[in-house]
Amino acid sequence: MAGGFVQYHEPSIVQVLVIISFFFFLSLAEWVSAKVIRAGIIGHIAVGIIYGKPLADILELEWQHTFVALGYVGLILIIFEGGLGARIDLLKQNFVLSMIGAATGVCFPIGLSYLLLYLGFGYGAVETFIIGAALSATSLGTTFAVISSASRTVDLAQTRVGSVLVSAAVIDDVVGLVMSSVIYDLGSLSSGSSVNLGWLIGRPIVASVAMAIVTPIVTKYIFAPLFRKYIEYHFARYDHISNIILMVLVLCAFLSISAYAGTSVLFGAFLAGTFLTYIPSKHPEAPFVVTSREEGEREADKSPTFVHTFERYLVDVQKYLMEPLFFASVGFAIPFVQLWTGERIWRGVVFTLLMVFGKFIVGIWIPVWQVLFDSKDQRSSHSDSTRKQPEQPQDEESNIPELTTNRPNSTKTSRTTWLSGLLLGSAMVARGEIGLLIIEIGYNETSYVSEDGFITGVWAILLNTIIGPVSVGLLVKAYGKRIGEGEWGVQTAEAEADTTNEEQCGYGVQ
Repeated sequence: MAGGFVQYHEPSIVQVLVIISFFFFLSLAEWVSAKVIRAGIIGHIAVGIIYGKPLADILELEWQHTFVALGYVGLILIIFEGGLGARIDLLKQNFVLSMIGAATGVCFPIGLSYLLLYLGFGYGAVETFIIGAALSATSLGTTFAVISSASRTVDLAQTRVGSVLVSAAVIDDVVGLVMSSVIYDLGSLSSGSSVNLGWLIGRPIVASVAMAIVTPIVTKYIFAPLFRKYIEYHFARYDHISNIILMVLVLCAFLSISAYAGTSVLFGAFLAGTFLTYIPSKHPEAPFVVTSREEGEREADKSPTFVHTFERYLVDVQKYLMEPLFFASVGFAIPFVQLWTGERIWRGVVFTLLMVFGKFIVGIWIPVWQVLFDSKDQRSSHSDSTRKQPEQPQDEESNIPELTTNRPNSTKTSRTTWLSGLLLGSAMVARGEIGLLIIEIGYNETSYVSEDGFITGVWAILLNTIIGPVSVGLLVKAYGKRIGEGEWGVQTAEAEADTTNEEQCGYGVQ
């Protein structure tokens, strides 16, 4: 009742020690797993399993619910930061390839699930679809956490393969959330309730596609010109304060629109980040064009970027509090004790291997795309350049060194292309929060998923969430530098060709 108050009680020493030990072991487990297997998030999940209801149940249930909510805010911040750091030019350049990769990552797990679970294990058709749908969604939080952890070796956000990974993971996440809403309402259908099936399936799809199409259009032609002409130059006066206010307003607006439209709030968080990335002017004299955060804070006519503001005010809270709570909350949701029976173990392991392949196969599109399109473009550009050059007589001896020097370069390019494909496939393997959400909805809200099917799916989700980040960590440690320097590695930023907007803002006018 409003107008009352909560009585303040000093927590008991046991509660204080439990909280201290929980956060201490979260940090310690993250450090150990990062050192040993190059995947710090595995330590967070393990601590969540131990301290949560699945195993020791040390934390009170109310605390676990609170940490789940805080962890979900951490997930939103992880994806929002990913949107802020995204390269818009690379996302547009590789959009078709990302769509193909995402479609492969959705269709293969569902198809392979029918091959094993329906034909092999005798599960029901709808049950198999629900389990396959849970394994078709890539963990967006794990993807961005992996990108962030790998930044010490190579900044994947600035690489071509990283942009394909981000786009494919976002599309997979949206598809997964669409299927989760459909599966949630399957419970109404199974109970005999009257449900408009067309609207049930169509609403999240239409909402997701509409947001994906409308957001770039209104950003480019409405919000960006207005921001650059009337608002941007005021931000230099208040620096981080104006930035953080706009960031909170934009993020909350996109989250609300996504939730009420019926699509994923995580998709909304990513769009909010890309929105803020695009709207500032890219002209050299514009306030947000700075070489460092210190320059934006020091110069009177300059402002720190939104990424700089996030790094100053939010990145520490996200990295040391919110992100560990999110991955620990994933551990809270794993039925750990029920996993350990002989039949469930071998079925779970077999299904896990099949689901690893179902996502790992996405990486094959990198070398395929390189052969079909990029090599053709390179050959055409090379032939154009040779046509323009005057022909010079060359003897056979002068041709031999040229052939021997070109062949190693071609081999090196081929190797880095395959390494980039391995990286993409490995990074798509992790399932995590979205997979658990879908399969728990299917198990708790419908009558289709049996306990054995639920446990088999959880085995695959858990092991894939471990295998994916570990594989990426080891791959980046061994070959990260080569991948960053290769054909699919770090790309130079393209200047924005939008002279009309720049002239409207008054930049460049003497």
